[in-house]
Amino acid sequence: MPPINLAIVGVGKIARDQHLPSIAGNPDLLLVAAASRNGAVEGIPNFPTIEAMLDAVPFVDAVSLCMPPQFRYDAAYKAICAGKHVFLEKPPGATLSEVADLEALAIEKGVSLFASWHSRYAAAVEAAKSFLVSTNIQSVHVVWKEDVRHWHPNQDWIWQAGGLGVFDPGINALSIITHILPTSIFLRNATLEFPENKHAPIAADLNFTNSDNISVHAEFDWRQLGEQTWDIIAETSAGKMVLAEGGSKLTINDTVIPVSSETEYAALYRQFASLIKRRESDVDLAPLRHVADSFMLGKRVFVAPFHD
Repeated sequence: MPPINLAIVGVGKIARDQHLPSIAGNPDLLLVAAASRNGAVEGIPNFPTIEAMLDAVPFVDAVSLCMPPQFRYDAAYKAICAGKHVFLEKPPGATLSEVADLEALAIEKGVSLFASWHSRYAAAVEAAKSFLVSTNIQSVHVVWKEDVRHWHPNQDWIWQAGGLGVFDPGINALSIITHILPTSIFLRNATLEFPENKHAPIAADLNFTNSDNISVHAEFDWRQLGEQTWDIIAETSAGKMVLAEGGSKLTINDTVIPVSSETEYAALYRQFASLIKRRESDVDLAPLRHVADSFMLGKRVFVAPFHD
C-alpha cells in the first residue's frame, strides 16, 4: 500500500522533538504539509492555518494535531469534516464533551480518530500491566513531580483555564494507571493547590479507590527541583512493583524486568497508521475524566504566586 499522506498542525517543541522524528521513521506515513502560526517544517509546504492547508493540499489523508488543547476542537472538527483521519495529542481536548462530539463525528464521516496517550506506550507499561493482572493489588502510590520552569518555560497557555496546570503532566500518570490496573478506579477526594496569580493548579493530591477498596494515592507537583520523579509503586501479594521514569523502567521485588526498546511516539504513530488501515478509532477518555472529576470534587487551596 502507498504511504498515508500526513499533515501536522502546530509546529512547536513537542512536534519537533517527538512527532517529526517518529513520522520520518515510519514507512507507512509521509509528511506532506504543515500548518502553524509560529513554526514551519523544512522541505514541505507550510501554511498559517489548517483551513489554508486543507484547501491547498487536498490529497492529505490524515492530520496530527499538536496545538494546545484549548484550540484542538475547531481544528479537529474541520479536518474530520474534510474526511481526514485525526491524531489528537494529549489531552485530546479541553473538555470531555467536545471529544465525545468529535468521536461521534468521526463515526459519521467514516474516519479514524486517535486520542493518543503517549505515556501508555512507554517501554515498561505493558510488562507492568501483565504483572498486575497476575497478582492481588494491595495499594498503589503515584509520585509525579517535575520542574515546570524546565519543561514549560514561559508557556502561558498551561496556566490558563483549560490549560490543566499540573494535570498536563499528571494526566500522563493517569493514562498509565487507567491502562495497567485491572479494574476501574474513581476519585474519593482531592486537594488542588492554585497559585494566587494563575487559573490552573501547580500541585494536586488525589485519592482514588475501586470496587475492591484498593487505595490509589497520587501526588502531582510542578515545583520539584533537581531530579524529576515519575514513579508508580504498587504493593501486591507477589511483592513490590516500581514502574519508574515515566513508565520506561520496571522492577519487581528489586529485579529489573527487560522491556521494549521502541520509543513512545514511534509506537503512537505505528498505532495511528494501523487504525487508519483498519478504519477504526481509539478514543479512551478515562484519563481526562479523572482530571475533570478532580476539578469538580477537589478542595481548592491558594498558595504563593508563581513567576517564571
